[in-house]
Amino acid sequence: MHDHRRLGRELDLFDTDPRSGAGLPYWLPDGAIVRHALEEYVREVEREAGYRHVHSPVLGKRELYEISGHWDHYSDDMFPPMDLGGGGDGDSGSEQLVLRPSLCPHHALIYRSRSHSYRELPFRMAELGGMYRAELSGVLGGLTRVRAIHLNDAHIFCTLDQAVDEARAALQLIARAYADLGIRAVRHRLSLPSEGGGEGAGGGKYVADPELWRRATALLREVLDASGIPYEAAEGEAAFYGPKIDVQIADPAGRESTLSTVQIDFHQPERFDLHYIGPDGAKHRPVMVHRSIIGSVERAVAHLIEQHGGAFPVWLAPVQLVVLPVSDAQTEQAERLLHRALDQGLRAELAGPEHGTLGARVRAARLVPYQAVIGEREAAAEAEGELVAVRLRDGRKPGAVPAAELVTRIAARAAARGPELWDGRDAR
Repeated sequence: MHDHRRLGRELDLFDTDPRSGAGLPYWLPDGAIVRHALEEYVREVEREAGYRHVHSPVLGKRELYEISGHWDHYSDDMFPPMDLGGGGDGDSGSEQLVLRPSLCPHHALIYRSRSHSYRELPFRMAELGGMYRAELSGVLGGLTRVRAIHLNDAHIFCTLDQAVDEARAALQLIARAYADLGIRAVRHRLSLPSEGGGEGAGGGKYVADPELWRRATALLREVLDASGIPYEAAEGEAAFYGPKIDVQIADPAGRESTLSTVQIDFHQPERFDLHYIGPDGAKHRPVMVHRSIIGSVERAVAHLIEQHGGAFPVWLAPVQLVVLPVSDAQTEQAERLLHRALDQGLRAELAGPEHGTLGARVRAARLVPYQAVIGEREAAAEAEGELVAVRLRDGRKPGAVPAAELVTRIAARAAARGPELWDGRDAR
């Protein structure tokens, strides 16, 4: 059973230091590669799905979170405000800045900064952005529960008639990403407030607006039913402003956590006075669909480490190809293969005899998808196109292939983001 905390340190992916603080991991070079590859994938998938990316600050005035409702309903999970003196932007008074616990208030501001016509809707806004939550030290653990979170977040501003289709498309996008990443959803949960939670006087855990909860819940049930997805309702798991669909995953020990979410929100469009101009020329209130494909990057990487035991798919692997000259006599040919791979955008390294015996180097590179061994026989075949003996991480040995063909194959596998290392019929 794999533990991402142990593997993360053994494989030099991430670590922590008590001097920087609990729940604040830092990423080492190989871990940063995995993280960046995942982020690039998410942005690409979102662009293909019609999302436009934005960037917003991790700080906001306390007033912003009072408007959104976070201050009234979520302040226990927020860091205390920072008191600053005045003088900025003509403001002579003091102000309080807060590390944001969520991206949605900033996205609401971005939407309302420009006028929108119904013809522009749905307007899909996405960001991989930082946010901070004051988690108690007792619940922190590795990458799964942290205080500094990099969230794959998006908000779709649409008409009421478009909300179900947009939420359903978000679920389809999540399913596609899980297939590409090798992640399995163990169940879908319709997260609702605790009994009577949406009917109180406000200021508690949930926004007090029974009609809001009824409408949003009905739409999310319609989304799940239209998608043909079995689900379970869970009271007490809703966001403070509305119900949500949670996509649950499980670690090797069977412990569940939420990775992805889809929400339909009537609350924040009202609080921020958002509108669009309808075909009648009048102002109308949009619906705000929140969705996160992979949730926090930290939790997603933790799950991928445990899912694959550090043996990441080709496109996520920190090193995709290691070149192994048997002796110094093959170093020149090994360097040519290395540069050929680097020129094709592959993450490749050369491990020469100075790093130990060939057996020791093969074992050290056991998690690298491809190993290219160059010995006397391969070097002697230079006139035939510089052959290399290929070893795959799963133990198969496809045999000697031309260096150019190997690089092309690896690049194609990385681009396809599939799980296979080699055509089954070609390896033994």
